[in-house]
Amino acid sequence: MVFLKNRRFLRRNHPYRKQAAAFDNMIENEVAPEPLSGEEVLAMVRHILDVMHIEKNCCDAIIGTLLNIPGKTKDGAACRLDMVDMGIKTDLKVVAGEKKAKLPLASWNLLHHEKKIVCRSFFGMSVPTRFSSNISNLVSMEDLKLVGLKSHDCHTVMQYLLPVALRSVLEKPVRYAIIRFCLFFKAICSKVINVSRLKQMQADLVDTVCLLEKFFPPSFFDIMIHLTVHLVREVESCGPVFFRWMFPFGRYMKVLKGYVKNRHFPEGCMSEKYIVEEAVEYLEERIHSEGGITVGIPSTSKAGNYKQSRPLSRPTIISVYGKLMHLAHLCVLQNTEDVQPYIKEHNEYLELIYPNNVKNKKWMREKHNVANQLRLKSDKVSQTLRWMAAGPKNQVPTYAAYHVNGVDYNTKERDSVRSFQNSSVTLLANAMQVASARDQNPSDGAMDFYGVIRSIWEVDYYKFRVPVFHCDWVESTRAVKVEELGFMLVKLNRLGHLNDPFVLATHVKQIFYIEDPLNAEWSVVVRCPDIDYHGVDDDDEVEDTDEQAFIPAMYAIS
Repeated sequence: MVFLKNRRFLRRNHPYRKQAAAFDNMIENEVAPEPLSGEEVLAMVRHILDVMHIEKNCCDAIIGTLLNIPGKTKDGAACRLDMVDMGIKTDLKVVAGEKKAKLPLASWNLLHHEKKIVCRSFFGMSVPTRFSSNISNLVSMEDLKLVGLKSHDCHTVMQYLLPVALRSVLEKPVRYAIIRFCLFFKAICSKVINVSRLKQMQADLVDTVCLLEKFFPPSFFDIMIHLTVHLVREVESCGPVFFRWMFPFGRYMKVLKGYVKNRHFPEGCMSEKYIVEEAVEYLEERIHSEGGITVGIPSTSKAGNYKQSRPLSRPTIISVYGKLMHLAHLCVLQNTEDVQPYIKEHNEYLELIYPNNVKNKKWMREKHNVANQLRLKSDKVSQTLRWMAAGPKNQVPTYAAYHVNGVDYNTKERDSVRSFQNSSVTLLANAMQVASARDQNPSDGAMDFYGVIRSIWEVDYYKFRVPVFHCDWVESTRAVKVEELGFMLVKLNRLGHLNDPFVLATHVKQIFYIEDPLNAEWSVVVRCPDIDYHGVDDDDEVEDTDEQAFIPAMYAIS
């Protein structure tokens, strides 16, 4: 059973309705069926199939068909014969061979070397910890297929990894249609969704499904592909998807399985362990509220300490002098709230002393040096600033791994001997954007920087320590570009910003890089979604993580 006639959901004057030869040799004049009311749906079904399972089945269908995986592909001799009976794509009919029937290559078929490119791309991907499974373990290079994909693996593959792996294979219209389908799931699963964009999202999805109907066989369009047409309406009625999918319950099932110590009585083990944890948590909260000390419970797990930064490896003490120590100290000063009034005062001082150079922003920025020319007012100086004004120790503890804001970061050296990638970071900061070396009037604006952590320091101010990352930053003018589909590409071997290598550990976001299948010199930037919200206050601003579902350049294939 297949579900075609997706053109019914288009507007009445859409050109796809009259393109009979590209679809089922029929002009589409029907209108979309009226959606059922809540009472009618409840009377017909007693459960709702959530987005998680729809996405998994769509991912299995796309990968199975592209890689021609037995048991998962939607293509075959029976499918080709059905198309001949329907009078569509008759040039793809089965050809009799000497030993077995041969299937002509279709738009959805990958050649043998293209399958190798896709599988090699997946095999070479390393993702951050807790992002997904180790993708390389799910790839069989001998059989050229992906095996053992769980629901969450399909979630990450569909939304993040598959569009990158397909960049150098398939015809451009087919590739764009698949990528648009992947971007729809990424948009519908966002933590924040703009309600005013749902109508356009629905129209874009119907266009995408119709595009897939142009290029894929009718057997591809089972009930799971059809259900995507109703997901936007489900969001309108029920709210964001992540409130309703099964991932949290699946994770908690693993926790419950860990409670079992006696396999003869699993339910009893779960009950006893659950009661003990509830009692311990209650006592911990009560003792903590009364100012007591909980013996044996790590301080990092106590209430209010989730955001606390802590090292994940043993320290190595190094001695740092000269410019490098000065740059680390300057980074801390420029990003400390207590120092901001003095930064403003120093800029005003420079404008007063050098009035002829006020318009030369580049010169003024280079002249500005907070670390050496702060004038502290003794009557209104915080204790934090007093300790920082004395300067940091030259003996710096360094670490190979550090935990910041719920994310584990590693150095590049530590990542090189591990299967996960935790050393890649991005920073959004206000910076001077210089057109060329002769540009004397650069513009200030928000700018993304991409880099890799070289080392992790704790700058020691005797009374407290500040974690900073020493990074290798990618040069921002010639080593960063945006591809026509919206992919951000960087050249990791072209470094820049050598005079500003440090950044506060709390200011960066975790990303990871995937080698571009089109050009090995470039790497595709993939941003990690924020999955941890512990310790977030109600007054904190929630970042709008909604992304554009479809790139305008894709409409060239419609």
